[in-house]
Formats: sequence, C-alpha cells, structure tokens
Amino acid sequence: MKKTYIHAPLVLAIAAASAPAMAKSDALPVSSAASALAIADDEAAIELAERLDAIAPDAAAGSETIALESTATGTLGASDFALTSASASASAAATAPASSEIAVTAAAAAAAQGETGGRSDSFTVTLNQDAFFGFYPAFNGLIPISDNVDFSFYGIIWTTDAFGTGLGSDLWTEFGAGVAIYSGDFVIKPQIGITNGALLSGGVLDANDVPTGTGGNFADGIVPSLTVNYSGEMFEAEFYGGYYAALRNRNDDAALDFLHTWINAGYKFSDNVSAGAHYELLSNTRNTFPGGSTAVAYQWVGPYVQFSTDNGFFARFTAGADIEDGNDGDFYKLTAGFSF
Repeated sequence: MKKTYIHAPLVLAIAAASAPAMAKSDALPVSSAASALAIADDEAAIELAERLDAIAPDAAAGSETIALESTATGTLGASDFALTSASASASAAATAPASSEIAVTAAAAAAAQGETGGRSDSFTVTLNQDAFFGFYPAFNGLIPISDNVDFSFYGIIWTTDAFGTGLGSDLWTEFGAGVAIYSGDFVIKPQIGITNGALLSGGVLDANDVPTGTGGNFADGIVPSLTVNYSGEMFEAEFYGGYYAALRNRNDDAALDFLHTWINAGYKFSDNVSAGAHYELLSNTRNTFPGGSTAVAYQWVGPYVQFSTDNGFFARFTAGADIEDGNDGDFYKLTAGFSF
C-alpha cells in the first residue's frame, strides 16, 4: 500500500476552506477537516503532495507530515489521516504536533471564513442619469465585520449646475456610512450621510444673517436613509427611503427638506435578465423661503429592464409617466455599474 506525505497544516487549511459548512464552526475537530478532502487515487495524492510542496517546499517547524493511505475505493476518509505513518521514524513521531494543535490550525482557517460569512470586501461604482437629477456618479463600499453584517460607506457626486451656486462651483456632494445586515435573501442597509454645498442650507449668510445663495457649506444637510434589497431565485425587489434635511442655516430663510423614496419589484428571467415595475417620489416637505410653500416635485411610475454579466457589470433602464398633477413629460433613468 502506497503512502504519500504532505504538510498537515496546509492540508487541513485547504480542507477547511473547501467545506462551507465547516466555516461556521467555532471548534473544528481533525476528523471533520480531514473527511472534507477526497483523493481519487494514488496518482492524485502524489499530484496534490507535489503541488503543496511547490507552495511550501521548505516547511518550517510545526509543519510535519500526515500519511495518506490509499483505500479500497480510492477515497480518503477521516480514519486515513494520522500524524505519522506506521513506518515513520521515531524521531518524526516525537516531533509531530499534537492533534489539538492541528485542530486549532484547522479551526483558525475555518473561523477566518466564518467570522464574515464567507464574504469579502466589495466596491460598486454606478453612472446614473435621469430626467430630474441629471448626471450623478455614485459608489458604495462594503467591508465585512461579522457573520451577517458589513460596514457600508457611500457617496453621490451630484453634477447638476442647479444644485450648486454657479457653473461648476459649490456642487452638491453627498457622503455617508452605515451597515448592511444580511438576513436570508434580504439585505437591510440603514445609513446616514451628509450633503455639502448650498442646496439645502441656502449658502453662506450675509451680515444680516440672511442666506446669500452663494458659497457652499460643509454639512449643508443630513441624510438618514434605509435601503432594503431582496434577491431570490426568481424575484427581486428594492425599497429606498431617504430624508434630506437642512443642517446649516436650518431656521433661517432658504432652508429646504426633501423626502425621496422608491420601490420596485421584478422577475428574474435568467441570471442575466430581469424586468419589473418602478415607483418613485420626490417631495419638498419643508421650505423656509419667504412666501415659499412645499410641493411634490414628481411621482414616477413605469417599467424597468436590467441586464447583467457574470463578471459584475450591470445596466438598468427605467421609463414611464410622471403622474404628479401639473407635471408634463415622461421620465427616464439609466444606471450602469460594476461591482468588484
């Protein structure tokens, strides 16, 4: 019967990484990690040993070997793993690590995945344009911090001239952070951000404490928001609600608050194509301009279609009618993005 020797910590780390079920275990016994590794025959075992030796040809102390014996079926089970083979020298047996040490090594490899639910850092960039807000690039980053929670940060680079104090100056800029909570097919993302510019605050104050409409303010406004995404095998849906409240000059003339919300839901025809319906509302809920009043800016209703590629690119086009009384024309919005 042939025996092949490979480095124990490397084998157990690979076995732990290849078994998602073990990633959630806080204490992983050697037999569990070992049974996750199957080798078809002696040649496969030799090939694996050669590949591992290529990775770490000079094993440091503590990387002793495990004997792999060919079984009748050619598959290695938990009982086929031992710290030393029957023919191993006494000195090798004396220096081999205790089974508890290997269990700790395997458990550490599994815990590295289990602590973050197997997720890795991600970053999504989108290019957006619609009939009201114009062109606005945006981004969202996610950093796993626990089994079902990510730290989230985002930004929107508003480029519409009307949102600034002049052509290209003091343009509205939004930045914020929060968390993304994973629960089954749902991702729940509460966030809070700040806007910078003059759109909500009315710009800097003059000598009489009256907003001038010029000059941008840091922390022009504050934006608490909630996004809920659902993605199942056949259906997808999204809810967003954000409240844009003036933070600077809030009790002076020219302060504005807005409610922005939407909901959409659709059917997945395949992994690459989905379509559904979209509703969106933007409402001015507070206005301190002398003689000013609040009003609904728009209500959009219409279908959307989305295409995505297996390497992370996606594009969604939405269009339809503005059903708010007194508004003319249709609406349209396009988002193209990439996640990596």
